[in-house]
Amino acid sequence: MASSQGMQLQLQPIILMLVLVQVVVVVILSLSAATIAAPPTEADLKNLDCMNRCGNLSIPYPFGVKENCYRSEDFFINCSDSQPYLRHSDINISNISLEEGELRIMNNISRNCYDGLGTPLQSNFYGWLVATNFSISSTKNKFTSIGCDTYGVLHILENESFVFTTGCVSSCKSISYVPDDGSCSGIGCCQTSIPKQLSHIKIDAHSFNNHTDVLDFNPCSYAFVVEEAAFKFSTTYLQDFKETKVPLVLDWGIGDNKTCHEAKRNLTSYACGDNSDCYEAEIGNGYICKCSKGYEGNAYLSDGCKDIDECADPNLNQCVEESKCLNTPGNYMCSCPKGYHGDGNTDGTRCNANRVLVLQIVIFLGESSDCDCVEKTKLFCSKELEKATDHYNEDRILGQGGQGTVYKGMLSDGSIVAIKRSRIVDEGNVGQFINEVVILSQINHRNVVKLLGCCLETEVPLVVYEFISNGTLFEHIHDANEDFPLPWEMRLRIATEIAGALSYLHSAASVPIYHRDIKSTNILLDDKYRAKVSDFGSSRSVAIDQTHFTTQVQGTFGYLDPEYFQSSQFTEKSDVYSFGVVIIELLTGQKAISSDRSQESRSLATFFVQSMEANHLFEILDQKIIKEDWREEIIAVAHLAKRCLNLNGKKRPTMKDVAVELEGIRMLRGNTTTQQNYEVFDYNRTDLNEAWDATSTSTGACFDITVASSFDVKPLLLNEP
Repeated sequence: MASSQGMQLQLQPIILMLVLVQVVVVVILSLSAATIAAPPTEADLKNLDCMNRCGNLSIPYPFGVKENCYRSEDFFINCSDSQPYLRHSDINISNISLEEGELRIMNNISRNCYDGLGTPLQSNFYGWLVATNFSISSTKNKFTSIGCDTYGVLHILENESFVFTTGCVSSCKSISYVPDDGSCSGIGCCQTSIPKQLSHIKIDAHSFNNHTDVLDFNPCSYAFVVEEAAFKFSTTYLQDFKETKVPLVLDWGIGDNKTCHEAKRNLTSYACGDNSDCYEAEIGNGYICKCSKGYEGNAYLSDGCKDIDECADPNLNQCVEESKCLNTPGNYMCSCPKGYHGDGNTDGTRCNANRVLVLQIVIFLGESSDCDCVEKTKLFCSKELEKATDHYNEDRILGQGGQGTVYKGMLSDGSIVAIKRSRIVDEGNVGQFINEVVILSQINHRNVVKLLGCCLETEVPLVVYEFISNGTLFEHIHDANEDFPLPWEMRLRIATEIAGALSYLHSAASVPIYHRDIKSTNILLDDKYRAKVSDFGSSRSVAIDQTHFTTQVQGTFGYLDPEYFQSSQFTEKSDVYSFGVVIIELLTGQKAISSDRSQESRSLATFFVQSMEANHLFEILDQKIIKEDWREEIIAVAHLAKRCLNLNGKKRPTMKDVAVELEGIRMLRGNTTTQQNYEVFDYNRTDLNEAWDATSTSTGACFDITVASSFDVKPLLLNEP
């Protein structure tokens, strides 16, 4: 019993020592796991309250400022007085690049200066750089010396012993020989490449003759390693190179002395996160991580690489304009709309109209009217229009809208045309293209833009019009050239021409046509300021005995007929209302909708009628026409506009009546009967007030919206002017 107890007493120190050894091993393993482990998540760093900045420098993982916030001691950033330093050195860091695996630091300059007697000065300095486990980039840096009696020496050390030496020489008797074009040519400034994977260097700047022959313009020799892209030589540096530090690029990596293949074998210490790739590092033994194609972010965090939405930026995808871009993890897909085939890629098969769709368009063109539309409408080939627009160069864009983009083009015969490239997203929308071609093929009027032809070969339809050179009426009214403001006579003529064109569409064309989008931006002016009605994408032809048609409400806010909005029934009087708004734009010089006016008067139509009722017409007129001696004409046109804006469509004049009256006003210029002419058409003021004060509810099938007459709300801003 006694011997057994004695043996236990002898074994106790040994058992205790083994326990301590186990504890030490566990602690060492724990510390090792804490410093070199699998990539943390963004949440892990946030929970550890890791700083991601030091002064103005962003500190991304695997670098860090606080303990447990960096991968290993190699990546510790010492943030002292808001200045970032590499580990415990005096190496100041100015930038960290995860993508390139680079650090930009500020490195010392070696200098060797002499006084007037050629005696070395006490301020001379010789540069050292020790970047353990990192290496000086051999591709981004150059060894550089400045001086005209100079040789710079770069000593490469290993284990604090010199291994080899390199350098460059610069000698010149006069500053006049030194190029002053920013280059380091070898005269006054010399450069040489540096070997790979240097981490410990010493730099000396020396002189052959103590600068005695060049002291008047070059008292010093300088030598340093500098980032090549950041250095530009100047001859002023020969006299006094004021910099004490220059930028230098270090390569870094996960220096576990492992290749990517070896590192991936141990996923508990592998540094790269999800959706990333491994690359061999420039430092030699080690690797760096980069987000895989289609991802961006920090590849050293488990969840740091985020999917790039290529569809959100047209520059990141190759989908053609008419295809649909679908974002996928790390990639995207292009999908052609219904009625088209192809891969949807600009460098692939693109999107091409199915034969059925092309035949549908041709059949529509052939059967749409009594005239032979196919003969009248020229079919252009796609190559000709592509050449005419310089491959649809953005510089050729005349305008853009909801239905497409209009380009200026020059055909092979030298004629200038406007080419509309439609935005068709599916087969159903091809109807708008067909509609515009069919409508315009039936029209022959000097004040309607002329259709020249179309192209059916491309994935999106192309329509070719005559080119109208002088921009839109909207631009001339609201972006007026002070050197050539629109005079009243011209405004009255333009209004008369528009009215004549609409009268033709409503009652003189082979079938009645309702434009449905009359506004000042759709009125073009040629070189003689003649009006041309354009943009028939929303237009509709109706039977001769048809008074209206019911459709989903569409139009431009400020020009939209309130009666049409309430009932969804478009009539010829709806075009009359929109034309009335164009007239008051010509009268007032104000926009159809403006936030500069009070809330209740944001609509120009409301503001105009209220001003007329208050007998304030001449207070709201464009000052450019008030000065002119056309008072009677202006009053007559104002009253005509007021009738066009009646909320009761039945009380509005027809476009034929409007055209006749405007032509009459022009013919009766200066005649006192003008005053009588407009009075005949005046109507009850009480009816007008009641109409404009009313609050109505839309009964259209697609809407259930209560709208005040002040037009406070914007229920259908399909395309604002």
